[in-house]
Amino acid sequence: MQSVKNITQSKLIKKIFIIFIGSIILAISSKIKIPFYPVPMTMQTLVVLMIGIGFGWKLGVACISLYIFEGILGLPVFSGTPEKGVGFAYFTGPTMGYLIGFLVTVYFAGRFNYSNNLLHNFLKLSFAISFIYLLGMLWLGNLFGWNKQIFELGAQPFLLAELFKILIATFAINQIKKIRNIF
Repeated sequence: MQSVKNITQSKLIKKIFIIFIGSIILAISSKIKIPFYPVPMTMQTLVVLMIGIGFGWKLGVACISLYIFEGILGLPVFSGTPEKGVGFAYFTGPTMGYLIGFLVTVYFAGRFNYSNNLLHNFLKLSFAISFIYLLGMLWLGNLFGWNKQIFELGAQPFLLAELFKILIATFAINQIKKIRNIF
């Protein structure tokens, strides 16, 4: 009975460790950026997809939730931190919709079953990542007003780079899925 308890505790510790590692990788990817206004382009969307594919939806959502919580607490994990502020005030700025979209994206990326059909996988990842932009633009419209060109500000500059990131994830799906074998 004790060995079953030890194995369960060991699995829990491993999962907690993986969640922390994922939030660290996501924080690092937020610092790899190309400045755009009002939202910078980072490597986070690729990492969010990879976390979903590699960790599954439960650990993926836990990882993104931890990342958002760390940022709200004031740790400089978000893209514009610490130079543009930290904590809840930064979280509720222009990037909040995108950050909430990370949760939906990682959920779908982790829930989908992937095959060897590249087109199907590409479409699934495109669907998943669309929530980042949909929620991001909804928040930008709410924040700046709907009389602005929200699509031109919040999505259009990123679409070509996003296509490239989705293609990377699509071609690497089988390699990324191997992460699940760790736990």
